Amino acid sequence: MIEINQEWVDAHLRPRDPESDKNSFGRVLCVCGSGMYPGAAWFSAQGAVRMGSGVVTLATSRFAWPVLAAKLNEPVVRALPCDENGLVSLDALPSLLHLSERADAMLIGCGLGQSEDIRKLVCALITHASCQIVLDADGINAIAAHKDILRQAAKPVVLTPHVREFARVSQGEEAAAFAKSNRCVVLLKGHQTTVHTPDGTAYRNHSGNPGMAKGGSGDVLAGMLVSLCGQGLQAQDAACAAAWLHGRAGDLAANELSEYGMTPTDMLERLPRILKRYNSREW
Repeated sequence: MIEINQEWVDAHLRPRDPESDKNSFGRVLCVCGSGMYPGAAWFSAQGAVRMGSGVVTLATSRFAWPVLAAKLNEPVVRALPCDENGLVSLDALPSLLHLSERADAMLIGCGLGQSEDIRKLVCALITHASCQIVLDADGINAIAAHKDILRQAAKPVVLTPHVREFARVSQGEEAAAFAKSNRCVVLLKGHQTTVHTPDGTAYRNHSGNPGMAKGGSGDVLAGMLVSLCGQGLQAQDAACAAAWLHGRAGDLAANELSEYGMTPTDMLERLPRILKRYNSREW
């Protein structure tokens, strides 16, 4: 198993070209949030912004839109049709497919909720979108009984489950075998997060600490990962780099604030300090 460390990440992140513009650093689409869970959408969008995406669009439930549009300054926040429970409805599919055409990568699932419409929506996006897809949380739950659909995606889908989510979708299959049989990348979250690829390569991450075990932490990771995909990293490389950087941000927060008192917001605030080493020069 390949170990992910500072040197590994340094080999995959590069200084930015001074002649670049916002289109040089990826357009990402986050399909996240619901009337009950707007916070997950906020964390994922902010994770993508802090990781350096050129343009972040958050497409969310119309019920969640007023809260998120008021709290988010950098991302573009789009309101989607929803049902009486505040969950995105299948009527949103045409708009999402249109938005995905301009996206380099798309994150589906953080705080999305569960319904039959969402199941159909997620499956349709996987089969019809041409950009790189990352599935987290309810995006994974939506395909739990339809995992074969992963093989229909244009590019290997990245899944970011915790142990219980993975148990639901894998039905007992080990992560390495699941990644191979379903042509996907699995980032299995937990103590020493592992990343498994379709060709059988496995990576292990050692950064991170127990203080990160709080609601919102995984949403930040998903946003960071989709950002790196949008910036051009291969899916497995983006997964590995995001896992290490996410853990390192958590370590800085724990050192300064304690494992008890740190929050996912504290991790977001410390991520830029870690990324400073990749500046093109000293300004």
